[in-house]
Amino acid sequence: MENLTLNETPLGSQSQTPQPNAVLPGAPPQGPPQLPPQMFTTAAQLLDLTDKKLLLVLRDGRKIFGILRSWDQFANLVLTDTRERYFVTTPSSSDDAQPQPRNLYCDIPRGTYLVRGENVLILGEVDLDRDDEAPPGYEEGDVEEVFRIQRAQEMERKRKDKGKLRKVAELWGGEMEGSGEVLF
Repeated sequence: MENLTLNETPLGSQSQTPQPNAVLPGAPPQGPPQLPPQMFTTAAQLLDLTDKKLLLVLRDGRKIFGILRSWDQFANLVLTDTRERYFVTTPSSSDDAQPQPRNLYCDIPRGTYLVRGENVLILGEVDLDRDDEAPPGYEEGDVEEVFRIQRAQEMERKRKDKGKLRKVAELWGGEMEGSGEVLF
């Protein structure tokens, strides 16, 4: 692997000549080309997203909508007017022989949120033209119904996880280290 400085080019590559100064034709050429803004992977990228509506998916699976108001060098975020969105799938209550599953969602207002940067899994800007539309394949449900179904599904998932941990402990002999609740 080569050790290069900003003014050197890798071996075998074509030498880039400095670009002439387009603003002042008689001025000396400007320095090496700058990196495009897409190359920065720091919290500074959040500058363009300030005061815009964002969707955050957190490591524990929560989905948060809100307006980004402030952030710091660790990508800790302050969001206002936040809503937490829940998605559930449940059989419909129709009397058909085979009930069709219903995909429901609901939004629960949460106010101002402070999110630690390391907990953000995905962050994206919300298209305000489509913000009022239901997500494709989902219909808006009653908050209490969606929340109740979501909690029941979460309890069922935890029960299954405990059963799996119990089986693993039997196979490997003893309790697993750090076998507490699994966080995603």
